[in-house]
Amino acid sequence: MGLLDKLSGWLGLKKKEVNVLCLGLDNSGKTTIINQLKPANRSNHLGPLSEEWKHVSQAQAQDIVPTIGFNIEKFKCSSMSFTVFDMSGQSRYRNLWEHYYKEGHAIIFVIDSGDKLRMVVAKEELDTLLNHQDIRSRKMPVLLFANKMDLRDAMSSVKVSQMLCLENIKDKPWHICASNAIKGEGLQEGLDWLHEQIAQ
Repeated sequence: MGLLDKLSGWLGLKKKEVNVLCLGLDNSGKTTIINQLKPANRSNHLGPLSEEWKHVSQAQAQDIVPTIGFNIEKFKCSSMSFTVFDMSGQSRYRNLWEHYYKEGHAIIFVIDSGDKLRMVVAKEELDTLLNHQDIRSRKMPVLLFANKMDLRDAMSSVKVSQMLCLENIKDKPWHICASNAIKGEGLQEGLDWLHEQIAQ
């Protein structure tokens, strides 16, 4: 069972449509995370988040290419339908993000915790996102993944949180998780939190 299957089961809502925006700078690991979240009957799982994934090779992560524009993944589960918008983080495509804000129910913002040089850019993009007119007044949950924790120079999720000034987000629920998307580490914790927020 994939993580999104589990999430829909927890919510127990019939025919509920949940739109999740997956945002962040390019090369942060957004597509890898989304591939991990797909139900088990879909291809491209990259790591053993559960026992049935143990046979999957992590070499598949090498096959992921940068997202140009955006990808839309739809998952139909017994009680819920998920639409995940994997938006390119390349600077020339970031202006496309705002076209999907109105329909979003939750945000996953992915940060490359090893990319100290672009942490300022990530903060600027997150601030712009949270202050957008279609997001600002909504209590939309924001899940942040401090990804690539396997890198030698990766900053801790606490340090990433400080650099992004997350303590200043007072008007919507947020949570940051340390993650290694290739191995699937930290993703379950994040989805457990997101489930609680959406269920409310």
